[in-house]
Amino acid sequence: MSTAADPAATETESRPPAAPSTEKTTPGAAAPAAVRNGAAVLLAVAVAAAAVNLRPVVTSLGALLDPVRDGLGMSATTAGLLAAVPPLCFALLGVCAPGLARRMGPIAVVTAAMAAIAAGVLARSFTGSAVVFLLLTALALAGVALANVLIPVVIKRYFPDRVAPMIGLYSMSLSVGTSLAAATTVPLTNAMGGDWRLGLGVWGLLAVVALLVWLAVLFARREKSGPAAAATATAAAGPAAAHVKLPILRSRTAWALAAFFGLQSTSAYSAMGWLPKIYHDAGVSESASGVLLALVMAVSVPVSFLLPNLAARRGDQRLYVVVLGLAGIAGFLGLMFAAGTVPWLWAVLVGLSMCAFPLALTMLGLRARTPGGVTQLSAFAQSLGYLISIPGPILMGALYQSTGRWYLPLGLLALLLVPQMLVGLRAARARHIEDEAVR
Repeated sequence: MSTAADPAATETESRPPAAPSTEKTTPGAAAPAAVRNGAAVLLAVAVAAAAVNLRPVVTSLGALLDPVRDGLGMSATTAGLLAAVPPLCFALLGVCAPGLARRMGPIAVVTAAMAAIAAGVLARSFTGSAVVFLLLTALALAGVALANVLIPVVIKRYFPDRVAPMIGLYSMSLSVGTSLAAATTVPLTNAMGGDWRLGLGVWGLLAVVALLVWLAVLFARREKSGPAAAATATAAAGPAAAHVKLPILRSRTAWALAAFFGLQSTSAYSAMGWLPKIYHDAGVSESASGVLLALVMAVSVPVSFLLPNLAARRGDQRLYVVVLGLAGIAGFLGLMFAAGTVPWLWAVLVGLSMCAFPLALTMLGLRARTPGGVTQLSAFAQSLGYLISIPGPILMGALYQSTGRWYLPLGLLALLLVPQMLVGLRAARARHIEDEAVR
């Protein structure tokens, strides 16, 4: 080892003293890399923080809906509007996301979305009007809708070589937020004296934390704006410039992804809304029914992180489309005929089928070449998909009310997984919308 070091030492001693500018070259060159790494970590934290806040807007309200209705004197019609507002906001406002991202940049729009979530959730906790409560909930959901569309775009733009693990982080954080709100909203409310206003408002504080992180990201990346940055982004995007509007309606993959997104949302919203009631009607206690719903959500936490990484390694994702679809069919048929027998098994299978959501997000990132393409695909697929999902939970309730049994509603959910797999097989093929849209 000493013989290897001596020549270097001799060479160093024989050199004239280095100029100050030479001494500073290495630290100066290393600094931008360190800054870039720090900015990437900060942005990854921001993505996770945003994702955690995208579902408690709805799930915390669902847990406290009865005391909220009583406290505000809310009619059944208004309460019904609360159930319809989330997918409607996601569908309508998601369309606005590409235009806002072009004008302001996706990071600025997601930051504004976090502000809307924080303001809406906090302010609705103090109003005494059912109408104002509905409007403030819509404000928060508008932020959720914009973030839904644009966070995959942020991932594609700023983590082009790490799309799968970042989608995994995003999906896992969504599942954590959903599970956290479902499991802790009522205990937190009880711990704070049983006041539903405090039980809802505490989730606004979590949104404020996410807003502060995104403001830090916005400040750290302020130098990215301007004509020079736009030219750099366009050059990095390659032949298809980031802001070129694609005739996306010509893409069969885009339509297939929208249908897949809508059908998996139908299953997910229906299961989340009705599963405790299904178990309770089968003889399972109310407390155990709540635990089983939490199990459904818990299953999706690790799978949501692992699945995007596994799916991105394959040329297509058709295997996962089929596996998740079959798991859902088995789960819904099990609930249909033997909900009270091994109920945990049906919960696990339904939880696995709901992981079609992170799979859909992964395909959004893989089916377009550029951040601009992902923006347009995400807006189209999610907006149309959420529109498709609106009738599902309503139809389940109508079928149950007309028959008094869960056979038809659960049979419908199992049946819908067949077209979900069929359109998913088309969406999962290794294609890019840019190629299809220009034909």
